[in-house]
Amino acid sequence: MPRIAGFEIPANKRIEIGLTYIYGIGRSVSNEILKKAGVDSDKRANKLEESEISTLQSIIQNEYRIGGELRREVQDNVKRLKVTGTYRGLRHKRGLPVRGQRTKTNARAKRGKRRTVGSSKKEVTKAPAS
Repeated sequence: MPRIAGFEIPANKRIEIGLTYIYGIGRSVSNEILKKAGVDSDKRANKLEESEISTLQSIIQNEYRIGGELRREVQDNVKRLKVTGTYRGLRHKRGLPVRGQRTKTNARAKRGKRRTVGSSKKEVTKAPAS
């Protein structure tokens, strides 16, 4: 398993797919990186030479934000939206969909498990014997 930018790349996968295991790199960025490095995208990750791995590593570290740095940036952006009180920030704060999706139906992932008002059984109280 080659290690690129602190991430383990699966050995048996094509390098084009293997690079997508790094947080912040998708298919299009992966192809862009491989084109810059001059590496064949059909090559398996375990067949890469040390020189190819080092060029990929240098390109990724110098030109792209990945991993923890990218996660931190996204968190900071969300925090900034919450502090400034924007509409998107309020939606983040309340745990609701941010990008205009409907919430009357759907949005179960964001809003949680559905609870209906009449579904819970009320405890039956006994009338005092007279």
